[in-house]
Amino acid sequence: MDTMKKTVKRIIIFIMLLIIIFLFLIAPGRGKDTSRFTGWNYAHRGYFDNENGIPENSLLSFEKAVEKGFGIELDVQLSSDGVAMVFHDADLERVCGVKGKIWEYTADELQSMRLFGTEHTIPTLAQALELIDGRVPLLVEYKMDRVDTAVCAVGQALLDEYRGAYCVQSFDPRALIWYRQNAPQTVRGQLAQEFWKEEKYAGKPLYTALSFMVGNVATRPDFISYKFTDSSNIALKLCRLMGADAACWTLRSPQDYEQVQGNFNMYIFDSFDISACQ
Repeated sequence: MDTMKKTVKRIIIFIMLLIIIFLFLIAPGRGKDTSRFTGWNYAHRGYFDNENGIPENSLLSFEKAVEKGFGIELDVQLSSDGVAMVFHDADLERVCGVKGKIWEYTADELQSMRLFGTEHTIPTLAQALELIDGRVPLLVEYKMDRVDTAVCAVGQALLDEYRGAYCVQSFDPRALIWYRQNAPQTVRGQLAQEFWKEEKYAGKPLYTALSFMVGNVATRPDFISYKFTDSSNIALKLCRLMGADAACWTLRSPQDYEQVQGNFNMYIFDSFDISACQ
């Protein structure tokens, strides 16, 4: 009996140690003021309508978001000559009808391409910042389809001169590590989802680990940005209990919003007017 009690005790201690280690790995950062960003609805890639002449991540979509009083989520990648461009996809074909990756073209070449056949072109981050001019808060996502944290350095150099409120986020922890080391004053967020639900990520240990945000040990994000359909994720819930603010992405209908209303501090949406639901 004594041997069994000792075994049970060891198992309990081991489980407790695992829990402590897990909590240490996923713990968010502490002490940074995020109040400029919470309580806002963020228009995903601007307040766009690709079918009716207002392309995503266009200057027009950003102006429309400002007019509606929404914060703006936008995506940043580098051109081949190192200019920060506002564009979501790695490939240009869906949006511009052009073969190749965005980083294979110069900024001038990219700005000659049309978004969804309209007169609108791919803006630079500098152009977007000049247009928005601090009127609403920005959620800047660094795309890391090509792993190169140079995009963070280029983007931050522009953001350093920007007078408005902005925060940054990325799926790739390396972008947040760069920020933690080089621009620690900037509010940073970890994007995540339950990756194993998607076929291309299923069975890959790295993406399972990212689903539970164990990279937080290196990034210590100030907020978590999680896929709204996966909002029951235990790591997300624990991060919230440890004081992290949270954004959800991407709501695309009033029904989506109803599922998560009141559960997040920031809501990223497109394809409907979220203000009509509030």
